[in-house]
Amino acid sequence: MRDDPRILVAADTVHHAVPVARRLADTFAAVRVSTNPADIASDFEAYGPNVLVLAFDTLDGAKRCCDRLYGESMLVHETAHKTIVLCGPDDVRRVYDACKEGTFDDYVVFWPATHDGPRLALAVDHALHLLSNAASDAPAAGRLAAYARHLASLEPTLERYARAFAAQVDVTHTVAAATPCLNSDALRSHFDRLGESVDALCRAAQALASALGPQLRAAHAMNAITGHLRPHVLAVDDDGSQRCTLERLLAGTRVDLSCAANGAQAFRAIRAHRPDLVLMDVDLPDLSGMELTRRIKSVEPLAQIPIIMVTGESRRTVVLESVRAGAADFMVKPFCRSTLIDKLEAFLPGAVV
Repeated sequence: MRDDPRILVAADTVHHAVPVARRLADTFAAVRVSTNPADIASDFEAYGPNVLVLAFDTLDGAKRCCDRLYGESMLVHETAHKTIVLCGPDDVRRVYDACKEGTFDDYVVFWPATHDGPRLALAVDHALHLLSNAASDAPAAGRLAAYARHLASLEPTLERYARAFAAQVDVTHTVAAATPCLNSDALRSHFDRLGESVDALCRAAQALASALGPQLRAAHAMNAITGHLRPHVLAVDDDGSQRCTLERLLAGTRVDLSCAANGAQAFRAIRAHRPDLVLMDVDLPDLSGMELTRRIKSVEPLAQIPIIMVTGESRRTVVLESVRAGAADFMVKPFCRSTLIDKLEAFLPGAVV
């Protein structure tokens, strides 16, 4: 986190923005305002705030601002930030639900007149602490999860090598038994090649063990607490019935499923929790699944997350556009459980069932 965190106050009028900015300026040195909702994307990109404060007099106005920002800005997805919305007492229930859904990160009851002046500064300070903790903890957690998944896939790989080696030995014995006069030099050369392959495998295993020593200890400690690591799949779909269907189809598997209803929620969830795989609906209310996929793939730390595009039609143009956007695979609704499991197993081998 920078020494002088940047706060951007967005509103539809100067009348709403300036008093909020002045209040925050008593605590934070770098505070700016954006008072034209049409300019929110350009203002955000120019300033790169750590915290965005939405000082609209209605919750719907704040939501429209967020939709516009996430729909138009190419940099908002790459900028680690938190969003705090100001609301009135009558909107608490709605804004609470919006925060749970991921539209905003936090809220402060501020309108029409606040009697708790320090509350807003405290909320901003809390958001900055969360950003700082996420910056230090998320990469380590992500690496640990990646190492653990790699270790989980190592056993079948070694087993495959062992079977191949045993098969080569059997072939050698068969050939030697069938041809008693086999040139001893050729036979020795064959065994030498087998030995070299075994040596290479042993060196690779030793290098891996050396590199993963600390991570292995951490993984064992985590296993002692959790019993096992479960893959995390994010489903992005604005249709509640489809999200319920996915939950039902994945019941009984080892997958932890979370859901997002639009692009803004999806990107927040991806940045916060770094899923192992994303099921991306093509048609979303704020921006298309294709565009969201392109933006995810443009952010280096997130680009490695496999994305399966999901749609109700299998037109060739949709498939081709999905591939161009960076999708790793394609799936057509309605979901078939066996197909869904097969798709997940292809990207999370051994981790689904």
